Amino acid sequence: MGNVVPLSNILGVGELMVPAVDPTGCASSACGSSDGPDGMPDAVWNKVKDHPCYSEEAHHYYARMHVAVAPACNIQCNYCNRKYDCANESRPGVVSERLSPDQAALKVAAVAAEMPQLAVVGIAGAGDALANPERTFRTFELIRKQTPDIKLCLSTNGLALPDHVDRLKELDIDHLTITINMVDPEIGVQIYPWIFYNHRRWHGLEASTLLHQRQMEGLEKAVAAGILVKVNSVMIPGINDHHLAEVNRRVREAGAFLHNIMPLISDPAHGTHFGLTGQRGPSPAELKALQDHCEGEIKVMRHCRQCRADAIGMLGDDQGAKFGNDAVAAMAPPDAAAAEAARQAYRQHIEAERLERRRNRAQVRARIVGAAPRTRPAEPPVLVAVATSGGERINVHFGHAKEFQVFEVGAKGARFVGHRRVETYCEGGSGDGGVLDGIVTAIGDCAAVMVAKIGDCPSQTLRDKGIEPIDRFAFGYIEESLLTFFAERRAATLTPVRVA
Repeated sequence: MGNVVPLSNILGVGELMVPAVDPTGCASSACGSSDGPDGMPDAVWNKVKDHPCYSEEAHHYYARMHVAVAPACNIQCNYCNRKYDCANESRPGVVSERLSPDQAALKVAAVAAEMPQLAVVGIAGAGDALANPERTFRTFELIRKQTPDIKLCLSTNGLALPDHVDRLKELDIDHLTITINMVDPEIGVQIYPWIFYNHRRWHGLEASTLLHQRQMEGLEKAVAAGILVKVNSVMIPGINDHHLAEVNRRVREAGAFLHNIMPLISDPAHGTHFGLTGQRGPSPAELKALQDHCEGEIKVMRHCRQCRADAIGMLGDDQGAKFGNDAVAAMAPPDAAAAEAARQAYRQHIEAERLERRRNRAQVRARIVGAAPRTRPAEPPVLVAVATSGGERINVHFGHAKEFQVFEVGAKGARFVGHRRVETYCEGGSGDGGVLDGIVTAIGDCAAVMVAKIGDCPSQTLRDKGIEPIDRFAFGYIEESLLTFFAERRAATLTPVRVA
């Protein structure tokens, strides 16, 4: 199979055996949820199940790749500056190398041969994919020809979308992301200084109104064409934070499948207008409150990493630096047939694993959640941070964590609510006190943190801040461990330290 990554390395656990599964063992779920296919048509489930952005469950197992073939952009956003690049930063629009369509196809072939968990290739910049239609569609044509089993995905601001929906459909691009930050042009004026459309630059309310009309027209046309649409919205406190509930309602009514409400990134070092003018981003609590408010008839995405336009790998674990143009050119030509066989074998294993996981989760939920005493009021839910590198397992040392996934755990079960990026605590075998303070701040609203291992010093610091460090569930499954933890708290009649 060529250069195949062992499943144990990918998932961060010991050897995994493919279980015998009962195909009827899925827990029930709602359309767009992470649990399984129940509640959605088979055709939709087949599109969603291995797309790490459209399925929260899938992001534990499947990788995506962005190819940066679209340098031009047709709008200016006050939160965007594409001139700045650091290999260690993760934000939309950032790339280290721009590619031609031929270079992109070569890189996809190389990554697909090295990474059997690759399921999706998308174009998300560095500008706007549809402001560069010839380069974008040529790239998709080449990728479709050489790796027909990999899904294609496109992200756009929507200004040019109505003109290209038919072409998207022809190329079987059935995953589309549109960034829609407003449905009120008066609010859009505060976000977009200008747009470029029909050979001229538009400003102010005229520009914002035109952009809004084109975005909604494109969304409706894409839905009518049978394309799954995810809408991204950037939460900007004081500008559109209260308005995004209306955006949520309007895009839901227009047929969007998923709504991703993301926090504004406004570091002054990035040189954006909002960063330089002191516009703050939302706190984790503010973001969660808005996401909770908007959750309902449309699924709200909570596991977004606001990826670079050249990101490669699992969400939260970018491997793009390993696949620069020079590195790809030095690689031996991949065996396409062997690489596809490796991907198919990986998918078969993972689908069997996921079926078994759904059945096990349902059993644990029934045993633990259903066992709540009825003689006293239910305990409030708590937030718990988890260090994981994928596979739905607690498999990262506290000191090695680059982010923590946060779950809300209570009498009704456990649900993922977001992630918190942090600096790595351990560097060269020692701990950095300043970094530890940053981690404590990032997860300060959590009652506990679950890790594969943690040292005495950070453990004591966390306890002093009211955060319980837990490593007794090391390499266990996340949801089962969370529910067991909550059941133990309930049995001990502990008062939660941090209430979600």
